[in-house]
Amino acid sequence: MIIVGDPQNKSLSESISSKLGVKPIYPEITVFPDSEQRVRIPSKITGEKVYLLKSIMAPVDSSVLQLSFTVDALVKNGADKVIGIIPYIPYMRADHMFRTGEAVPLEVVIKMIEDSGLHEIIIIDPHSIKIPEMFKIPVHNLSALSLFAKKIKELTAIRDLTIVSPDTGGIRRLEQLDELLGGANKVVINKDRNLESGEVRVAEFEGKIKGKCFIIDDIISTGKTVLQAINTLIQNGAEEVYVFGTHPVFSEDADRLLEGSKAKKIYVTDSIPVPPEKNFAKLEILSIAELITDAIKDV
Repeated sequence: MIIVGDPQNKSLSESISSKLGVKPIYPEITVFPDSEQRVRIPSKITGEKVYLLKSIMAPVDSSVLQLSFTVDALVKNGADKVIGIIPYIPYMRADHMFRTGEAVPLEVVIKMIEDSGLHEIIIIDPHSIKIPEMFKIPVHNLSALSLFAKKIKELTAIRDLTIVSPDTGGIRRLEQLDELLGGANKVVINKDRNLESGEVRVAEFEGKIKGKCFIIDDIISTGKTVLQAINTLIQNGAEEVYVFGTHPVFSEDADRLLEGSKAKKIYVTDSIPVPPEKNFAKLEILSIAELITDAIKDV
């Protein structure tokens, strides 16, 4: 077994490798003045089963190409099997045509990943249940909800909490968390999104807001949807609000908005590394290393 780590997410790479008792290798990545990239595997991998970790982060398109080049380098240098550990798949929210004349970006990204030569892929909390079915290669679909449930139990008694989905797309996620918690009060916030501008507004919510509220989401990008959910909960009687998100994309001023929000704490995973300039006092990072390690032992 060989673990090829991600130079941009060394912390997660080292943690996974340590738990498996192996030393990771890292691809040599050269970026030329015109932004073209070259990827080289510096170690012998002929005939080996390789697990490749790649955290897709900004700039996303460049990161996807880097992933494809790395897989191609592994395959061309004799890897027997390449299994991708790609916690966050970019363009997950663009899984269908929203308006006439548009492309379907997620389909294109998936085809690029498959055509690069991956044999299998491990992902975490895809945006919708149909995303794993869009792949032609085997997909091992993991979830950070067990980490969230453990942390929630540490923060409060089950009888005193409300779990919240910031939009109707997260209802299934809420039901799964409800099972892990053994039953909890649930609230779903309905939002409207302008398909041209991307702006969102809270329309209404379903359920009774009470006690400590825990917002559960898969992706936190600009933070605007989460911020509106926080404000809605506070305005309607929430005792305290905590936010849990699997993938900390943190685009634009998300860090500033979340730090200045009325939430007590923001919890995310290390599926994407949070750069130092995007870190903030209310943020706590939960590691997915053990989830991935357990999956690797089963693959």
